Amino acid sequence: MEQEWFFYVVECCDKSLYSGITNNIEQRIEKHNSGTGAKYTASRRPVKLIYLEKFPNQSEARKREIQIKNWSRIKKDRLIAGFPRLRSE
Repeated sequence: MEQEWFFYVVECCDKSLYSGITNNIEQRIEKHNSGTGAKYTASRRPVKLIYLEKFPNQSEARKREIQIKNWSRIKKDRLIAGFPRLRSE
């Protein structure tokens, strides 16, 4: 049985967005906030998780990541706005 994977979006301290995939969301957010998660987020800490989708495998999560990374910021904001349970505002 394959492990669950997640597509996620974090908001950086400069209000920019970063998205990725992981099989351990808590550990991944910790890595982003420690500066070892990604070059992009290392200088934009802290980050906060604002969107999350669960997938049955890495392949499906990667497909979703590729799809959403090609979207405009407005379209991403609309997706996130429809998912209020991770908003901490």
